[in-house]
Amino acid sequence: MSLMEHLEELRKRIIHSAIYLALGFITAWIFHVRIVNFLQAPLSHIGKSLVFTHPMDALNLDLQASLLAGAIIAAPFILYQVWLFIAPGLYQKERRFVVPFMLATVTLFLSGAVFGYYWVLPGAIKILVVDIGHNFTPMITIEDYTSFFLSLILGLGVSFELPVLIFFLAMFGIVSPRFLWKNIRYAILAVFLVAAVICPSPDPWTMCAYALPMLSLYLVGIAVAWWVHPSRKRDKEVAS
Repeated sequence: MSLMEHLEELRKRIIHSAIYLALGFITAWIFHVRIVNFLQAPLSHIGKSLVFTHPMDALNLDLQASLLAGAIIAAPFILYQVWLFIAPGLYQKERRFVVPFMLATVTLFLSGAVFGYYWVLPGAIKILVVDIGHNFTPMITIEDYTSFFLSLILGLGVSFELPVLIFFLAMFGIVSPRFLWKNIRYAILAVFLVAAVICPSPDPWTMCAYALPMLSLYLVGIAVAWWVHPSRKRDKEVAS
């Protein structure tokens, strides 16, 4: 394909992705009240509620919640558009990864989001609001809570995509399983730094519990890199 053909293909995929995102947003808007209640549930469990300081805050929350839920609904379709764009540059054997790629990407992101919503977020709110802030009257605004919620949930969802990132880096020969294993000490350090930031408790055992899933994903990434790295294919060809 020429440069103009690539640009035209990119334009086509972006338009299709935008359409899927819009449909997901419309679907989520129908249930936006339930979605907003779901977002506020961690605060409701400690008897707190959101306040707003601007007339548009409540509407912005409804829109952001619907957009987030719509993006999750449309994620498989958008990822398929991404795959259709990069597939022409892959060999036929590599194109068979489309279904595992989509399943792994969606599953890992949702796993990170669930981990953040049910474990990290409630713990952080309890430590920060109930324990540390018990001598003060909390006024948690919609804007601040939404920013905190999205940064935590989306951050963990993206961080759980580590095996998928390693998959592509290894498939194109950018990293090797030997390189990943050789630098595992730095990966452990980075994982524990992230765990120290998101962990609501200074207890080291709790920090280890938060770090363990991310470290496990790095080890899974090493196995994935060994499976798809070009050097393994060359070794198989030489052996045959």
